[in-house]
Amino acid sequence: MKKVLIVSTSPRLNSNSEALAQAFARGAQEAGHETELISLRGKTVNFCRGCFVCQEKQRCVIRDDADAICQKALGADVLVFATPIYYYEMSGQLKTLLDRLNPLFPSDYAFRDVYLLSSAAEDEETVPQRAVSGVEGWVECFERAKLAGTVFMGGVTAVCEKPEHPALEQAFRMGKGI
Repeated sequence: MKKVLIVSTSPRLNSNSEALAQAFARGAQEAGHETELISLRGKTVNFCRGCFVCQEKQRCVIRDDADAICQKALGADVLVFATPIYYYEMSGQLKTLLDRLNPLFPSDYAFRDVYLLSSAAEDEETVPQRAVSGVEGWVECFERAKLAGTVFMGGVTAVCEKPEHPALEQAFRMGKGI
């Protein structure tokens, strides 16, 4: 059994990227893994100050919701990030969280596999490339981890616009396969 931490970064309730996160969680739970899905909606995640105190203390000096998420990520075997694509890039909420996860860098983190789930109004296969690249850059800083998979749900704008979108089944199967 693995500990799976899924972070949904969309500010919208019942968003398409959160639907992907829920599908992944259902798959992982069905496979017998312990899952926790955290939404950043309503949470306070301030910008990194760049002070690098976290490199010494392995904990951020800013006491907000990012600190608690970072502590959960430390013990997770699998990290999953779900984001809407805004202007062909990950959401600002995800980028801010990734910056705030800096205390993980010098730590004895448990995660080995990282997944990215994304959704966008555009449906061309190139749409998530910059978001994937951004997460790949973050993952490359963790030599024991790898980007294990991505799922993209394109052609969706309204909240839960396409409840039968094939990407939801893909996310479910990816979660079940960890």
